[in-house]
Amino acid sequence: MNRLESMSVLVAVVDSGSLSGAARRLGMPLATVSRKVAELESHLKTRLLHRTTRQLSLTEAGSSYVAACRRILEEIGEAERAATGEYASPKGELVVTAPVVFGRLHLVPVIAEFLAQYPEIEVNLMLTDRVVHLMEEHCDVAVRIGKLPDSSLMATQVGTVRRVVCASPDYLATRGVPATPRDLAEHNCITFEVLASVGAWVFGAGKSELSVPVHSRLAVNTAEAAIGAAVLGVGVIRVLSYQVADALRDDALQVVLEPFESSPLPINLVHKGQTPLPLKLRAFFDFVTPRLRARATRAT
Repeated sequence: MNRLESMSVLVAVVDSGSLSGAARRLGMPLATVSRKVAELESHLKTRLLHRTTRQLSLTEAGSSYVAACRRILEEIGEAERAATGEYASPKGELVVTAPVVFGRLHLVPVIAEFLAQYPEIEVNLMLTDRVVHLMEEHCDVAVRIGKLPDSSLMATQVGTVRRVVCASPDYLATRGVPATPRDLAEHNCITFEVLASVGAWVFGAGKSELSVPVHSRLAVNTAEAAIGAAVLGVGVIRVLSYQVADALRDDALQVVLEPFESSPLPINLVHKGQTPLPLKLRAFFDFVTPRLRARATRAT
């Protein structure tokens, strides 16, 4: 039995959630995947996985063993990268993820500069408004906006962003300008699901925090759709300041309720915290961090 290969297969099974998913990911016959997991269990003389027709889960022994497998495989990967010279010069692929609009407006221009300076590095950029799991989706760096949960991930703050309430001048001329958050009860609102704003919008902070129910005439799942509808006069939106910068500059939208805004949200660059840090990743952080900080300052 090739124990390292079997460990890799087991980790792929756990990450994929099924034997068939791991087979597709690895380009390996399902029977081979099943056999390699069975060989590991036979070698260890313990069951690693609970298998049913609908789901697969780790046993207690399996959970601790998979954690050890991840550490071992990561250390081997680090040793191989060092042996091939990755730590002598920045090279290789980086997988980076960021929210759609932030990535388009701020990260893409910085990455373009980065690639010009580091010709031996390739970047796979995933722009999505969902939270990408760095371990499961093999992602090196993520731009995260908002308070970070406690985790083993390492974060570097590059700025903050405001949550702003906006509407078109025509809408405000017809319906009036809300003077306080409670006035939103009399307005049509466009809610943006990623900001968890479908039922209520929160203003202020600490003891002065106020949650205001909103009447959602339109619910969307992207900031660009919300902004487009607001420009057309559908209603009031609450989005992040960088998302609406173009519309504000063109006077297509107008900020309201500015004195009642909640605390700004942090913008962080997050990575898995591996040590030693691959040179390609160190080069990326050293290059991107000051440039994103400068852009975030200008956009706030």
